[in-house]
Amino acid sequence: MAHARKARAIGFNHVALEVGDIDEACVLRAPFEFELRGRSKTSAFIDLGDQFLALQKGRTQPADDGPPFGLVVDDKEAVRRALADAGVDTLPGQFLDFLDP
Repeated sequence: MAHARKARAIGFNHVALEVGDIDEACVLRAPFEFELRGRSKTSAFIDLGDQFLALQKGRTQPADDGPPFGLVVDDKEAVRRALADAGVDTLPGQFLDFLDP
């Protein structure tokens, strides 16, 4: 049988993160300009360019020790100011890392 052409993955449609509480997880929106695509008691969907971030209630594992993902932004200093205004501490180092409050 001839080998069929494989599809090439070219991007992400969405990323799902397990969270303990949807309301607390939506605090992530504070330093960023996001549109809330949809919301239910167990999930929230935040538009991110032509993808979205899915926050799913029902954490089944302990919290991560470090930043699990990074975002590209158009104004890093605006994010830094918004984090400071929200009382979120940044981590030391050359990047603008912070822990999800």
